Amino acid sequence: MHWKFFAGLMFMSVLSISATTYQVAQHNPQASDAGEGTSERPWKTISRAAETAGPDDTIIIGDGIYRETVAVKTSGTAAAPILFAAAPGAHVLLTGADRLMGWQQEAGAVYHVTWSHRFIGWSKNMTHPDDDYHRLIGRCEQVAIDGYLLRQVLTADQLAPGTFFVNFSNQVLQVWDAGNRDLNKVLVEASARPEIFRTEGDYVTLRGLHFRFAANMAQHGAVTLAGSHDALEDCTLEAMNSSGATFAGEHQVVRRCVFRDNGQLGFGANGAHDLLFSECLVENNNTKGFDRGWEAGGDKLVLCRNAVLERSRFLRNRGSGIWFDIGNEHCVVRQCLIADNEDGGIFDEISFGLHAEDNVIVGNGFAATGGAWGAQAGIALSSSPESVIERNLILGNREGFNFREQTRTTPRIGGKGEVPVWNHDETIRHNIIAFNRDAQIWGWFDMKDGRQWPASMPKPMATIAGTKPDDLAGPYTAKNRDGQPENLTLEKLRLNFTENIYFAGPGQGWFEWGVSWGRHQSYSTLTNFQAALGIDSGSHVSDPMFASLNALDFRLKSEVMTALRPAYPQGQVPEAMLGTQP
Repeated sequence: MHWKFFAGLMFMSVLSISATTYQVAQHNPQASDAGEGTSERPWKTISRAAETAGPDDTIIIGDGIYRETVAVKTSGTAAAPILFAAAPGAHVLLTGADRLMGWQQEAGAVYHVTWSHRFIGWSKNMTHPDDDYHRLIGRCEQVAIDGYLLRQVLTADQLAPGTFFVNFSNQVLQVWDAGNRDLNKVLVEASARPEIFRTEGDYVTLRGLHFRFAANMAQHGAVTLAGSHDALEDCTLEAMNSSGATFAGEHQVVRRCVFRDNGQLGFGANGAHDLLFSECLVENNNTKGFDRGWEAGGDKLVLCRNAVLERSRFLRNRGSGIWFDIGNEHCVVRQCLIADNEDGGIFDEISFGLHAEDNVIVGNGFAATGGAWGAQAGIALSSSPESVIERNLILGNREGFNFREQTRTTPRIGGKGEVPVWNHDETIRHNIIAFNRDAQIWGWFDMKDGRQWPASMPKPMATIAGTKPDDLAGPYTAKNRDGQPENLTLEKLRLNFTENIYFAGPGQGWFEWGVSWGRHQSYSTLTNFQAALGIDSGSHVSDPMFASLNALDFRLKSEVMTALRPAYPQGQVPEAMLGTQP
């Protein structure tokens, strides 16, 4: 036997022998962090297990409410990961909240207890962002009675049933229960920890855990995966002050998890290259009402390369369902249900090469909030070039598909400084875009250079001053002093709509081009849209005659399926009924 092969066998044998299963069971009478972590003498805290766990170790966690911050700094390996998992059938809750006891009654139904936590010390008003709109929203305090969150107020005289006030001068927390109950006789919890679980090591997996009530500030996850190849499986992250989770390592996997009812975002991702996010539910996030134009809704991905969001549901978020923002590259959204989000379904902003395929995108963009022009469509490409949008059902949204364009720049992954970015080389093919309220297609180009119009149309004189006639026909190589392209026309942008199916019901819009406050043109027929702009070919108008839009039943009659199959999603989408009608 070759000595290297023999040494490899010995190494694998050592790994196998060293693998250990530890037990955490806070309700066991023998539980103690001074124990050995065995079934007979389990540990009481998960943090004790995190200090000991090494490659190939498994930590089994029993029933209980664990009020602690867990940090895993050790790494596993590809062959020997570290696993933190709930025991079979156990309800394991990790919370950022502590139970408060010893309440003293004031006048009426108001009670107070000692309180010394300050979460955003660098901000004068202890809020992030530190502006007038977020003066209350951006705070970190949370109080819950029997699991129901109360509303925070900023002065004692604003106290009313179902509210709380943090009195920093006297270092007390004042609470008025909605039912006027004695707070010493109910479960009162207050968020005391900004973070609940953090992995810094590689190859660490969390499975079957329930997370709740972190006092995290905006843009910070209550659960943070920072190591390479970390995984989050079958977990629930809910009711955080800000974001449920942050993914900040490469090659991470998030599978069958629930992100719901969080104050700002379901999750955030920053530099999470090759992230696989699969079979998850992201629902009803931004419960506190953070500014949707800043960062709020289902999620926000920043500077991620090759992230894949698949077979997941993004539902009823108060903001966009999926938001790519700042320098993302070649990310994929496939076979997802993206429905009833108050702003855009997929909002792709100053990023590169999005591929959105085989999704069902329905009922998005109907928020009453103003100022979101172009960002309330089923899919919006906002200064995000080189995207491919294909085989999606884009139905019943405020707008179906749109472009949103301003003068924008973005950092690049691994780069320094910012570079100009604008919509160009876009492919929108084989989609069914129908029943959207304001328009099936809208080009929101807020650009004074007139780039959104063909070269044959008159250009603003300020755009062509100092150029020769043939400058407007060549490739866009000229740049101004800021690095922005010059002499653009619609032909040079290479926006390609190919073989899509369009349909609008009574009172619904068809094709709009240009901003409503500037140069703008409406096209009431596909023929006019194609003839005027020259960017759509092979598309046609047809009523898909779905079985029932309201019931998410998108099955087609057999003869219709034969005609529309190239534009119909491939594979299955969760909750949506796809295929041929029986």
